[in-house]
Amino acid sequence: MISIWVSKKWTPKFRFKSTLVFVSLYLIASFVIVPFIAPLFGRERIQTTAKLQPAAYATILLNRSYVTPHLNTVLQEISAEIPLRFLDANFPFIDKFPLLPHLSHNDGRKIDLSFIYETQDGTPSNQVKSTSGYGVFEGPRQGEENQTAKCLSSGYFQYDYPKYLTFGTKNTDLRLSESGTRELLLTILKNNRIEKVFIEPHLVKRLNLADSRIRFHGCRAVRHDDHIHVQIKD
Repeated sequence: MISIWVSKKWTPKFRFKSTLVFVSLYLIASFVIVPFIAPLFGRERIQTTAKLQPAAYATILLNRSYVTPHLNTVLQEISAEIPLRFLDANFPFIDKFPLLPHLSHNDGRKIDLSFIYETQDGTPSNQVKSTSGYGVFEGPRQGEENQTAKCLSSGYFQYDYPKYLTFGTKNTDLRLSESGTRELLLTILKNNRIEKVFIEPHLVKRLNLADSRIRFHGCRAVRHDDHIHVQIKD
């Protein structure tokens, strides 16, 4: 609405003037104003480093990269031991304001992290397999528990909906690094501030993980074999 008002007040007429005004105001707000206001709501932007980076820059651009100071500290501690690529976290303002399509990313204490992938010769990679970082699944193998089939057959049609949210697949030659992802999860679970970790049941068994904080997220959510959901204590 502000951009429309500014466009009307700005007398020069040229093509895409309204779009230019909107984009300019949005970027100023996102990178200059919002970071200074967010701490009033108990949030701050994730402090990126060489070892802590967004999997997709759109996460930053869309202001989906805000967390509580405690979670920021946890991310710094974990990434000091193993590189992290983060996906959606939270918006900068107002508890309980939904970060769609997520059900619970609304209080600054939750964040999604990318799996660790590797090339076909086993070389670790810092790349992901879709533009958004979501929607390319590491599905169950024959003989493994198929929670997705159970949820879909129970009528939870949205369970594998992230397959429509990739915004394009890429790096199709990459494969899940089971050893790297297991090491990542063990490093996460070493931190005593971690309250819950969500990951698909077949991957819990495949990666030989055993910790009471690893939970099944329920069929009302979406499948978690394309990312790791991490939640810290209050």
